[in-house]
Amino acid sequence: MSPRTRRDVLRLSALAAMAVPLAACKSGYSNEPDPLVPLAEQATADAAAANAMASGSSMEAGLARQVAAARAQHAQALQAEVDRLNRPKTAVQVVNPGGSGLTALKQRLATARTQAEQLVPGLERYRAGLVAAVAAGCAGLQQLDDRIGPGAEPGPVTPIPSVPAEAVGPLQKALDAEHAAVWVYGLVSAFLPANYNAGVADGAHEHQDRRDACVRMLDAAGATPDGPQPAYVTPKPVTDGTSAKSVVATAESDAATAWAGVLTGTDDTALRTVALTAMLGSARRGTRWRQAAGESPAVLALIGMPAT
Repeated sequence: MSPRTRRDVLRLSALAAMAVPLAACKSGYSNEPDPLVPLAEQATADAAAANAMASGSSMEAGLARQVAAARAQHAQALQAEVDRLNRPKTAVQVVNPGGSGLTALKQRLATARTQAEQLVPGLERYRAGLVAAVAAGCAGLQQLDDRIGPGAEPGPVTPIPSVPAEAVGPLQKALDAEHAAVWVYGLVSAFLPANYNAGVADGAHEHQDRRDACVRMLDAAGATPDGPQPAYVTPKPVTDGTSAKSVVATAESDAATAWAGVLTGTDDTALRTVALTAMLGSARRGTRWRQAAGESPAVLALIGMPAT
């Protein structure tokens, strides 16, 4: 059997996510206020506040620029979805925290992440994926520096006892991504110095737990879980520490994309919570690995969403 490439895993997950909007979005007009409006307005306010701090070459200004760029992407994506449904407009009170500088940005990110996380379980499928990506983007931003984070730990992925039949296919793709991530963490250990051992071990352990959770959920659904491939082909050759860090970051974004497919493939609130937890974890780890590899941007603002 030829090795499955990591891009194959990503491609399958992205196609699954892209197939959701037309099938899952509700048709017709609703007179209810749009719950995404507060998120869009908050993202716009956060981007403006961060932009006000972004001039200069200081480390604080650099952090502010990254926050401004990501939150502007959130605002644009959320507003486009609000405009698509065109529900009645209502007044929105954005949260403008006290304090100034990075302390205020830290509060803004925590608020925005909480707002998004709380909405995910009850939204239409495509919207749930978008809002989960916003929450994960905020979680990633919190990892840039403790002065704007580090943010709440999402906790472990805990399997649920009953999985709807519709989620079996997406869960298999998440399992494939977790198998690949475990393999990647094993690969890079040979290329990284000893001070990365703890991070590699923690990441490997997290993905092993997620892999095992997928297996248990698929078993409970009466499906045969996919096994791991003997090897996976990385997007670029791993030859040194930098390329090793970069491929781990890719493994995390692949995993987030696969779990986004799970989230948008079901209305089951418990399974959505499982998938959101995994997305948040991969967003946080991915930021740290992209930072270590010197990649820019270090944060994927809408991790798990297909590129447009």
